[in-house]
Amino acid sequence: MPQASHVPDERLDATLDMLERLIGFDTESAKSNLGLVAFVEDYLKSLGVAYVKIPNAAGDKAALFATIGPSRDGGIVLSGHTDVVPVKGQTWTSDPFKLRREAGRVYGRGACDMKGFAAICLAMIPEFQRARLTSPVHILLSYDEETTCRGPLDTIARFGADLPRPGAVLVGEPTSMHVADAHKSVVAYATIVHGHEAHSSKPSLGASAVEAACDLVTELYRFGEELAARGDPSGRFDPPASTVHAGTIHGGTARNIMAKLCTFRWEFRALPGVEQKLALRRLEDYAARVVTPKLTRYAKDAFIENLTEVEVPGLKPESGSIAETLALKLAQLNRTIAVSFASEAGQFQLANLPAVICGPGSIGQAHQPDEYIEIAQIEACIAFMRRLAAELS
Repeated sequence: MPQASHVPDERLDATLDMLERLIGFDTESAKSNLGLVAFVEDYLKSLGVAYVKIPNAAGDKAALFATIGPSRDGGIVLSGHTDVVPVKGQTWTSDPFKLRREAGRVYGRGACDMKGFAAICLAMIPEFQRARLTSPVHILLSYDEETTCRGPLDTIARFGADLPRPGAVLVGEPTSMHVADAHKSVVAYATIVHGHEAHSSKPSLGASAVEAACDLVTELYRFGEELAARGDPSGRFDPPASTVHAGTIHGGTARNIMAKLCTFRWEFRALPGVEQKLALRRLEDYAARVVTPKLTRYAKDAFIENLTEVEVPGLKPESGSIAETLALKLAQLNRTIAVSFASEAGQFQLANLPAVICGPGSIGQAHQPDEYIEIAQIEACIAFMRRLAAELS
């Protein structure tokens, strides 16, 4: 990994000041981000930066899209999300919404994932302005990445209409400043089994939703074993296969009552190139052939339904794309990596916008109590941004 070039204290200090302000806003995904958005709006106005605010349908959250340099198509989007994961149930040694600097690290919820990247982008604006860019730098701050990855969709839909269409997208998720060109897709489901209540001593009078749900979950894990055996042909992912996982299961009312209802929530993480609905089709086929006939043997009103709750597209490698070529040059690297986590990058790729992931910090620190980012990583990202300014000038 290349060493960060010398960074003047003024720019680093500006980044840390900005990060302190951003961390101070509790933007857990279940809460509004409008306080943070209003702060950034005031900051952009103070610098004379043109921006557009894109609210969600409910009006309690918004994305911001700002442009530095010429307002035209091309250039690069620096994309980051403003929401963070909850702190409830975690043991922090300091207030998670107050920046703490200690031993070369900066602590706070979102410091790594990914307010650190957002703070760098915002603090770099004066340098972008002084660089007299000939191609634009766009900054997109989104929401709901930690839940659905749908926060940037309304902005993406406006590219090439009333917003400039960028030439490439860099998503600043923590990769330790390596360039990632691939990640798995994620689909999350709720499977709801509707049975029929009866006394447990008389199974022929009802249908147990719990029994059917357990059978379905077992089939999912059988499929998971098959996926593991197929492996990862690219040899790039950890774990080296598409995976299934059932996270929760709830059902029944008492030990001696056949359960009327049972719900389990599960996910499928597919390698790039693997169809996202593969696991759902497997489960639906098994339900139709095996589970439903048994479930409805004595209760014709019993049935099974599957609801899609989250659907995040994967990121497929695009060797030689504008995004990959530029990011590798700026990071001073000659190869890409794949990452195990999902991101918003796939949403851009679906819109035919070349995208990669490259940002400061380690994903190993994300979502943890005492989340932190190394100051050296902030410095490395600032150096990356300086090279970007020179490249687009």
